[in-house]
Amino acid sequence: MENKDKPVLNFRKIWNMCFGFLGIQFGMGLQLANMSPIYRYLGAEEHNLPLLWLAGPVTGLLVQPIVGAMGDNTWGKWGRRRPYFTVGAIFASICLVAMPYSSAVWMAAGLMWVLDASVNSSMESFRAMVGDILPKKQQPLGFSLQTFMAGFGSLIIGFLPYLLSKFGFATTAETNTVPDFVKYAFVLGAVVILATILWTGYTTKEYPPKDVEEFKKNKPKMGIIPIFKEIIEAIRHMPLMMKQLWWVQLLIWFGLPLMWQYLSLSIARHVYNAPTASDPGFSEGVSMGGIASAIFGISPMLIAFFIPFVINKIGTRKTYSSFLFIGAFGFLGMLFTKSITTVFLLCILMGVGQAAISTVPYVMVAGTIAQKQMGVYMGILNAFICIPQIIMMLSLPFFYNSLLAGDPRNALVLAGICWVIASFLCLRITKTVDFTA
Repeated sequence: MENKDKPVLNFRKIWNMCFGFLGIQFGMGLQLANMSPIYRYLGAEEHNLPLLWLAGPVTGLLVQPIVGAMGDNTWGKWGRRRPYFTVGAIFASICLVAMPYSSAVWMAAGLMWVLDASVNSSMESFRAMVGDILPKKQQPLGFSLQTFMAGFGSLIIGFLPYLLSKFGFATTAETNTVPDFVKYAFVLGAVVILATILWTGYTTKEYPPKDVEEFKKNKPKMGIIPIFKEIIEAIRHMPLMMKQLWWVQLLIWFGLPLMWQYLSLSIARHVYNAPTASDPGFSEGVSMGGIASAIFGISPMLIAFFIPFVINKIGTRKTYSSFLFIGAFGFLGMLFTKSITTVFLLCILMGVGQAAISTVPYVMVAGTIAQKQMGVYMGILNAFICIPQIIMMLSLPFFYNSLLAGDPRNALVLAGICWVIASFLCLRITKTVDFTA
């Protein structure tokens, strides 16, 4: 179905289509807020944390383009994207239940690989589905709703460990085990991811190709080699806009994972004077780190619905640049405070940048790419997210103790510097992306 033939959907239908993204955020948010502490509880060294986080970007790099290309060439009784995000939800929920019961670092790391592959399968399908179903003028709203769901999910997830600890669940545990308050948060997350994604699958109608028989006749074989050939061909003919967007995404996603890996540890060290997991204030610092992550998600949730309006007024390039610049101040401000209240305020600024990151690049791609290649190019866009993370995670252990002085707060400052540069590079992207919403 071509873009001009797509019917305009009412808000309720768009909401249902994006509701599963709340579950995806539960899966992602729980690991983002808790995996570094879990690794530390199980005895991992702080400077090795980036290597243990490689699962996310590596699986994203491999899974998302493949799932996107497969979805482009899929049609059956279950639709185009639905089979992929449903299977992903089932495996993700299983991993979430098992994760906090890990008995060793290697077990937690292995489960993280499966969890990330599952979440990436679901996420890519949800991103591509917005481009599949919504007409161009409604795509910013669709991606903004996904940003809202992600922010709302982060808000709930961030408070879960803290609330569970207040309800009496144990916040301490024996050596090399994970406390109960983290375990129950992950079990609840498994229920949410499965329920929300199944709801989207049940309520959302996907559109078949105009000529189903012609589609089946001309689609490539669904083997690994044909899929990789399609991905390589798409990369070779990548539009100028995506080539320019790559440099922006490189800097953004080199920096952003530093927040996930080191925000809780920075709070524990600089606010609660607890640099190691055995220090008395470490668990409280982790709980406050969860709240900080939740507050980080508040900004995207609150301003998500304003992004289409801002895009309509100043275009996608300036919207992306402005929001990133605001977010950079949040990271850089961490260097100048030891107050948890100020940290929370800075997380709001960081969340402004996150709102744009979760929305604007997808609007650019969905508004530029031909319908028949929506999935594969959404997958390539997500590869732009994964490759910088891999670069960071492989390189950071070599300069964490020297350039960053072994201080998690300095890692956050490095993220801020990356975002400042990225905000200026946004303005170099071709003006053809500045369509009105």
